[in-house]
Amino acid sequence: MAALQETDADHAPAPDHDVLIVGAGISGMYQLLLLRRLGLRARVFEAGTGVGGTWYWNRYPGARFDSESWSYGYSFSQELLDEWDWTEHFSPQPVTERYLNLVADKFDLRRDIQFQARVSAAHWDDDARTWTLTLEDGSRHTARHVVTAVGPLSTPTYPRLPGLDDFRGQSWHTGLWPKQPVDFAGKRVAVIGTGASGVQAIPIIAGQCAHLTVFQRRPNWCTPLHNAPIDKAEMESIRARYPEIFERCRETAACFVHTVDPRGTFEVTPEEREAFWERRYAEPGFGIWQGNFRDVLTDRQANALLSDFVARKIRARVTDPAVAEKLVPKDHGFGTRRVPQETGYYETFNRPNVELVSILDTPIERITPTGLKTTERDYAFDIIVYATGFDAITGSLDRIDIRGTGGRRLKERWKAGLETCLGMMVDGFPNLFMVMGPHTALGNIPRSIEYNVEWIRDLLSHMAARDLTLVDARPRAVRDWTAFVKRKGEGLLSNEVDSWMTGVNMNVDGKQVRTIARYSGTAPDYRDWCDNVAAGGYRELAMD
Repeated sequence: MAALQETDADHAPAPDHDVLIVGAGISGMYQLLLLRRLGLRARVFEAGTGVGGTWYWNRYPGARFDSESWSYGYSFSQELLDEWDWTEHFSPQPVTERYLNLVADKFDLRRDIQFQARVSAAHWDDDARTWTLTLEDGSRHTARHVVTAVGPLSTPTYPRLPGLDDFRGQSWHTGLWPKQPVDFAGKRVAVIGTGASGVQAIPIIAGQCAHLTVFQRRPNWCTPLHNAPIDKAEMESIRARYPEIFERCRETAACFVHTVDPRGTFEVTPEEREAFWERRYAEPGFGIWQGNFRDVLTDRQANALLSDFVARKIRARVTDPAVAEKLVPKDHGFGTRRVPQETGYYETFNRPNVELVSILDTPIERITPTGLKTTERDYAFDIIVYATGFDAITGSLDRIDIRGTGGRRLKERWKAGLETCLGMMVDGFPNLFMVMGPHTALGNIPRSIEYNVEWIRDLLSHMAARDLTLVDARPRAVRDWTAFVKRKGEGLLSNEVDSWMTGVNMNVDGKQVRTIARYSGTAPDYRDWCDNVAAGGYRELAMD
């Protein structure tokens, strides 16, 4: 009878590794460390030449955290917490990259990371119960399990414009910035895009170039970062409070040190409301977005009042009323898209060497050899910066040819709508795990990363202890989790707005219609559901 129960996998060649991990950013490095500690043979494939993920690729001028530095780093190692000093409350990219290189060196991670190794395909073999990953160089590697650690914002997109390759000057995407500094001195520069990266880069570039023209499609609501240096005494105080800081992040809705005020907008007097918003606007970080009244992201009247408050701040900071009006969003309320944090962004448009062009009023027709052409005029530039964002949430998975049971493509599986189990698995794609995939808690991302990575570690440990070689999400579990994600999005004004958070990107085929692309409930609720799955013996998963 035992012989009849054998599978083809019992006779298949052993895979090269137990686990292959795609990406050596914050997720991939931590996953590698934990799997290595389990005694599993793990290897990471990384497209870049160094570790860091987001903080390796995004080295544009002004790139920095908008989460407090001391809430963003890894929490798993007391020795690391004791050793590392943050230099600013919102760390700049070079410091963050140094931090992540320290982590790689301290835990000897590089020996299991293959750099300049972009994964082009991942195919599941039903009979052998293995994944085969194919790199762009044609090499193939097998493993029992695959973890994608590619990040929700890591596939840059360019605008759909003719002539992108015709420009004879320098051009860069903020998400693919060169390692060597770009010299803006004396140059005529165009920045296309005013999302988070544009808002960070524009003030820095404006202070270095001869003339800057900003091409804006739709303005964003932006609020002051209020960054400051951290001296030695303050760092020691922060270090002493790390347990309290990380516990605070575990308790809050989005893992920030800020969380929702329990009061409603109309439960206080107009004077109290205005004073509260003044305090939030003057405080560092995301307090005005993540620490506001409980109803500002669900109640239209409350949101309109808050939007009017921020609009007044913008108008007060920009001297030309016509320019100020271009910078005030009219198509969405405050906080219904991700809020870029800025330092001197609005004042930049008071500079004599800065011009703002609305490409809703005068669309760009094409890029030319010498610059670009709008419906109104030709512009000459020495440098064009594309601050046009990413194919968010699914983009980095879509560009890999991922095929599960029966050869079905993941991209095809999601064509009718995103469905996941806990944001980490998809039925029909056994032994495939996603860190920070669709439908996972975002917010202060490293806090959510640590949870996802540890949950996957625990599942693989559970399987190893029982000699199980296959795990797949049950279709019912996928339906239940997806329905829960949709319920958590009900009533949110953000789901009525086109943005990367609702799966819309006008520069990507098939992403013109809103979807529930992210989990928008609280992080504690997310963890409770996942914890219950584990505590219940993973009944939502089929294992063999």
